Amino acid sequence: MDFSEIELDDEHRRLQDDVRAFVAEYFTPDVYEQEHRTGDGFNETIHRALGERGWIFPTWPREKGGAGLGRLGARIIELELHKAQFIMVVLGTTRLVAGAVEMFGNPDVRDDLLLAAARGEVRFCLGYTEPDGGSDIAGAKTKAIRDGDRWVINGSKMFTTGAHLSQYTFLIARTDPTLPKHKGLTMFLVPLDAPGIEIQELKGFSGERTNIVYYDDVVVDDVYRLGEVNGGWAVLHGPLDKEHSIGRSQGDGLDDLTMGVNFLRHLVASFGDVLAWADGGDRSGAERRGGDSAVLERIGRIIARTEAALVTPGPAGRVAGSEVLVDSAAELLDLVGLESLVQRGGEDAIGDGHLEWLHRYAQGTATYAGTVEVFRTIIAQHALGLPRPQYPGSRVFGVAPTSAIA
Repeated sequence: MDFSEIELDDEHRRLQDDVRAFVAEYFTPDVYEQEHRTGDGFNETIHRALGERGWIFPTWPREKGGAGLGRLGARIIELELHKAQFIMVVLGTTRLVAGAVEMFGNPDVRDDLLLAAARGEVRFCLGYTEPDGGSDIAGAKTKAIRDGDRWVINGSKMFTTGAHLSQYTFLIARTDPTLPKHKGLTMFLVPLDAPGIEIQELKGFSGERTNIVYYDDVVVDDVYRLGEVNGGWAVLHGPLDKEHSIGRSQGDGLDDLTMGVNFLRHLVASFGDVLAWADGGDRSGAERRGGDSAVLERIGRIIARTEAALVTPGPAGRVAGSEVLVDSAAELLDLVGLESLVQRGGEDAIGDGHLEWLHRYAQGTATYAGTVEVFRTIIAQHALGLPRPQYPGSRVFGVAPTSAIA
């Protein structure tokens, strides 16, 4: 593997300067205050400004709303935006769904939808999880019944983050309950302004907003169906594999090594605040904490574990990212003490409350984009080649051996 630094030419340096100027202009204190208040993971002004520059889908050609950039240019944009430490969930879900729309969408609506998405005018959210379904997406009970050229949808979806900010949801529904659970599913791009849709807010432990969405006799034209009837699992696989980091790397050295980087960036951002705390004395004027070898050893151990997680590839890195973040956030609270519990805006808050928020945020990372248990299964089957597990109570255990059947 080539670990050498990439030397940017003049064109890419100009792009880097442009993105840095964009961040300086648009990521204002008011934007962060809005995010702290709402937990939306979205700012419409920023999103539309990205669309105006073709940066929502930077590698798409200009005639399709992109910026016509290569992979390096897109990576520069991504890295500079990450430095802003602003969570942009809706941008991520829109990018995930767009590939499926491009491949499986009806030509009557596909091109217009994708162009509007590239401009920032249309956003997509994910309609996978159900209230009693957990991580078993294929066990969806939300029903879609055909009525001529339309479908009538009834059911509910949980953790539909960004639904209140999106125009369409990428919804999986059961269209044939007589088929095996992976076979009787169909994917739809459901307009979220359709009558019969109710979006209710749910707040996460760290203050982020997600939603539960109810569908009560929601009528959707067949033109919004993606792929074949009862062929929804094939449509879903592309976005799901990207979300699960399967086949993610393109082999050019520009990808993050691990999916866990999305979590660990927030931990890395805390190191400067923690080191500044260690370099200062307490209120009684005691010697700086950085002179205590035990303090330095604990901080060093966290940094070392973080570096190891950042180079753990693929799905294993997603598990490592969450576990290291959860452990390290708790360790930092224990190390810093009461000051680490002061929330944003409070007197003496470390990093304006970043440590306190980090600990709350860490807890949810065990479930974001699929639980760590799901990813351990992915590791077992895709990386280690192990067979699917058979648990007590599953159907195979309920069948008597052939020799015992009379």
